[in-house]
Amino acid sequence: MTDRTILEQEIAAEQRHLDLVYARLEQLRRSAVRAERDGYRLARVGNFGALVERDAMVFHAARRRHLLDAEHEGLVFGRLDLRDSSVLHVGRLGVRGERAEPLVVDWRAPAAAAFYRATAADPQGVVRRRMISSAGERVTRIEDDLLDPEAAPPDLRVVGDGALLANLSRTTGTGMRDIVATIQREQDEAIRSPASGVTLVSGGPGTGKTAVALHRAAYLLYSDRSRFAGGGVLVVGPSGVFVNYISAVLPSLGEDAATLHSLGSLVVGLTATRTEPVPVATVKGSLRMRRVLERAARDAVPGGPRELRLLYRGQLLRLGPAELDRIRERALPRGARRNEVRRAGIDGLFEALWAQALELRIGNLPEQREFEDELAERTDFRDFIRAWWPRLHPRHVLAWLADPLRLRGYAAGVLSAAEIELLIESYRPLRDEGPSIPDVALLDELDELMGRPPRPARRRRDPFLVAGGVREVSTYADRERAARAEAVRRDEDYREYAHVVVDEAQDVSPMQWRMLGRRGRLASWTVVGDPAQTAWTGDPAELARARDRALGRLPRHEFTLSTNYRNSAEIFAVAAGVIRELDPDLPLPRAVRSTGVPPTERTARPAELPAVTAEAAGKLLAEVEGTVGVITPVPRRDEVRGWLGDLVGPRLQVVDALQAKGMEYDGVVLVAPGQIRADSPAGIRTLYVALSRATQRLTVIDTAS
Repeated sequence: MTDRTILEQEIAAEQRHLDLVYARLEQLRRSAVRAERDGYRLARVGNFGALVERDAMVFHAARRRHLLDAEHEGLVFGRLDLRDSSVLHVGRLGVRGERAEPLVVDWRAPAAAAFYRATAADPQGVVRRRMISSAGERVTRIEDDLLDPEAAPPDLRVVGDGALLANLSRTTGTGMRDIVATIQREQDEAIRSPASGVTLVSGGPGTGKTAVALHRAAYLLYSDRSRFAGGGVLVVGPSGVFVNYISAVLPSLGEDAATLHSLGSLVVGLTATRTEPVPVATVKGSLRMRRVLERAARDAVPGGPRELRLLYRGQLLRLGPAELDRIRERALPRGARRNEVRRAGIDGLFEALWAQALELRIGNLPEQREFEDELAERTDFRDFIRAWWPRLHPRHVLAWLADPLRLRGYAAGVLSAAEIELLIESYRPLRDEGPSIPDVALLDELDELMGRPPRPARRRRDPFLVAGGVREVSTYADRERAARAEAVRRDEDYREYAHVVVDEAQDVSPMQWRMLGRRGRLASWTVVGDPAQTAWTGDPAELARARDRALGRLPRHEFTLSTNYRNSAEIFAVAAGVIRELDPDLPLPRAVRSTGVPPTERTARPAELPAVTAEAAGKLLAEVEGTVGVITPVPRRDEVRGWLGDLVGPRLQVVDALQAKGMEYDGVVLVAPGQIRADSPAGIRTLYVALSRATQRLTVIDTAS
C-alpha cells in the first residue's frame, strides 16, 4: 500500500469522526433552538414559577446556541492515541455524544494537556499525536508524531513529517496564525502556570512568546471565569499594527472577554501611532520626566490673566502677578492634584480680596461670607476664575511642553541640555500630528498628577425604556441579563483588571510601566519579552525598579523558551550573526526547521532602490502563498510604501523596524539595513528583530555607498 493511499485512508477516517461531531453539533443546536421556543410556550401556564422557568430556559439555550455557532469553523484540530488504546480528539469546544461519550475535548481541559506537553522523551501515555487541519467541515491534512514507538500496535499508521514542523512550514495568513495546536511542552507549562502572581516568560525570536501570552489569557478565562471575566483581562502589545495582527486569536481560542490595547491606546480617546527616534523615546520614557511634568502641572496657564482687578463699592481691589502666583502655589502643594483643589485656589482669592477690602476700610463692608457670595455672583469674577484656574485636560499641559521657553524651565536641573534640545525638536509636530506613542505614558502621568474634577452622580439608564418614556415588555431573564451587564459595565478608563498581559515587555519604558501599573493594582500578570530585542537605551536599574513597582510583591514564576519555531535555520543564522556582534556568548534559541533556501542579499544605488525594492516584493508575493512584510528604517516607511503602489494590500504590508516587533511574515523584504543599524544606539538590536520576522523567505536590500 502506497504512502498516498495510507494518507487518504487516514484522512477519510478523521473525516468520518468530524462528520459525527458536526452532526452532533447540529443536534445540539436544534435542541438549543427548541429549548428557546419551548421556554416561551411556558408563558401560557400563567403562574410565576413557570415564568421564571421559562426565562431561565431561554437565557441558557440562547447562550449555548451562540457558543455552538461561534466555534463551528475548525472545531477539531488534534487527536491523541493513548497507551490504554483510548482515543481523544482535541478542539476548541468540548462536545459529548448522545451517551455522554466525549467526541471532542476542550483544549483548555486537563485531559487535553498531553496534546501540548507530551514529547518523545516523556510521552505521558501518548502513543501518537495527530494534528488535523480542516477547511469548513472537510479534513484537508493530517500530520503525526509517533511519541512512544514501543507501545504502538502493529496496525498503527503514522503519516506526515512531524506535526509541528509541518504546521510551521505553512503560510501564516494576514493575521496571526491559528496557533492552538502548535503549543509545545515548554510553552504549555507557562500557559498553565499558577493563576496568581506574575508569570515571566522570556525567549528569543520565534519561540512563541505571544502564543503563550494569548493562550494564557484564554486558559485563565476558562479555568476561573468568574474571577477573570468579572475583573477583566487586559492584553497590551507594542503597537496598533501588532494588536490588529493578534486581534483574531483570542476569539479563535474560544474567548472574546479580553480587552486588547497597544501602548499608544491605553489613554481614553487617544490612539497614538507615531513612533519616536530611540534617543527621544529614551528621554520621554525616563522617570525623570515625572519631575518635569510635576513642574508643568503646577505652572500658571499660558496666556492666563496676570492680574485681577475688581471695582467693589467704589474701591479698586487688585491682585498682581506675584500675589496670584503665591495663591496658586499655596493651593497647590506638592502632591496636590490641580483639578481637584480648584476650590482651594478660589478660596485663596477670596481671602486675599477680603484682607484687601479690610485694609482699604471700604464702607458698609458686609460679613466675609456675604462678601464672597457677592463676588461669586459677578460675571467678571467668574470669567477671571475660568481663565486663571481652568479645568485642564492632560493634553493641554502636554502642549505647554511645545513652548521651548517653558520646557527649558520645567526641565532645568532635571534633564541635560542635549536632552532638552531633543525634546524641543520632538514637540514641534505636536500641534499638527498629535502625541506620539511615548507621549501617551506622559499624558497618563499628567492625568495622575492633575486629577479630575468631581462629577455629578450619573443616573442609571433603564435599558428597557423606549420612546415616550414607555417601558417595554421584558422577561425575567432579560432583566437578569441586563442587571449582570450593568454590574460588569466598566468606565472607559477602567483600572481594576484581574489580569494584565504585557507582550514585547523588553520595550516598555519606566514611564510606560507606571501607566501599566495603574491598571494592574489588583491584577496578576503575564509578562513576555526578550532582552536581546530591547530598544531601551536608558538606565537599566531605573527600568528594573519601575517594572518591579508595577508588578508589586507578587510571587514570580519564570519560564524560558528555547526553540525557535518561526524562522528557518538559514534565516535565523543571519539574524544571530548580527546580535552576536553585541554579545558573542548570548544564549539564543535553536531554529528547528530548514528550508534549504538561504536569504537573498542585494545591493542597490540610491536611485535604483525604489525599483529594486518593488521587484523584490513582487517576486516574494509570487514565491510564497501567505504574507509579505516590507520592513524599513523608521523615518522611511511612508517613502517606501509609495514605491510599492498597488502591491500594498491584504498580502503585503509595509512597516518600520519598530512596528515589526512581534510580527511574522512568510516573506520579508528588508530595506536599508545599514540605516536601521545606524539610526540609534539600539540599532543593532532593532536590526536583529527585523531580520527574524520571516518564516520562509528573506531578501535584504542594502544601499551602495
